[in-house]
Amino acid sequence: MGLLHPYIRLAALGLPLWLAGCASQPAEEQHQLYRNDMLQAKLLIASADPANYALANSLLDRAKDHDQRGEASFYDALLKIRQHAPAEQVLPLLERAANADQPYAVALLYRAYSQPMLVQHADPQRAAQYRAAYAQLDVAKSGYPSFERAQEIVEMLLTQQPPAQ
Repeated sequence: MGLLHPYIRLAALGLPLWLAGCASQPAEEQHQLYRNDMLQAKLLIASADPANYALANSLLDRAKDHDQRGEASFYDALLKIRQHAPAEQVLPLLERAANADQPYAVALLYRAYSQPMLVQHADPQRAAQYRAAYAQLDVAKSGYPSFERAQEIVEMLLTQQPPAQ
């Protein structure tokens, strides 16, 4: 029995490490699944083919639980815009994404209130708030994408057409 005691102590010390390793593997798998779902959803949305939108929606729904940067909410809003959903469905998604510091969501909200899009009338004060909010984002402070470049990307995403058959 005296010989087992050191092994039991070693096992007791190693068990938490082993359990931590087991717990991190599913977390890593979840992160990989999230990244895969987001990549596939972006490609399906970028195809501008309405036949792909149901699958893109399912992928975004699954990704939302693991989204920390507002990316899933932004692309869900973009998908809803392409499907001509009412502003009441789109704006909360963009706000959620902007609150998570998603730069394209902030740029799209600026566009929505400056041009007007999704809203009945332009709101220069609200647009200015989103312009100022963009300047506070880490990406803006690093210089890429600049606000102007983010606006160009948003415009490309909004006007993307399906490829010719």
